[in-house]
Amino acid sequence: MSDRISETVQKGGFMKKLAVVSFVLVLGLCLATSGLCANKEAIKKQVDDIVIAINSGKTAEDFANAANNDPYVFIMEKNGNLKIHPSLANQSLREKAEPVYNEVAKGTPEGLWVNYTWKEKMKHTYVRKTANGLIVGSGYSE
Repeated sequence: MSDRISETVQKGGFMKKLAVVSFVLVLGLCLATSGLCANKEAIKKQVDDIVIAINSGKTAEDFANAANNDPYVFIMEKNGNLKIHPSLANQSLREKAEPVYNEVAKGTPEGLWVNYTWKEKMKHTYVRKTANGLIVGSGYSE
């Protein structure tokens, strides 16, 4: 009989440990997901603010430093020429990576998220078109 009691106590301890580990994993997942949501909102806000500023008279060049942000911002002409980019400024995205250009070029005045593969990583990029047709974007990789 005492063996059964001991076994039950041990199982109860295991169940408590399992419950704690499960709780920590779920909590971590929730925090990671909310962090991603916060990052997506920050990315969207940064792009939206730049679009509003360009629509109000600023130039793409006024945001050259945004290419140094983390995550970085790029500004592209509708023909694919990257005006602002950390490593491809003054180069054609259409010529360098046409599938990426095709996704990024989907930018609308309201803004939208597009997905593509770049250097073997999945990218999620928020792109928005300015009144004069520039496409402003920023995103994150998986």
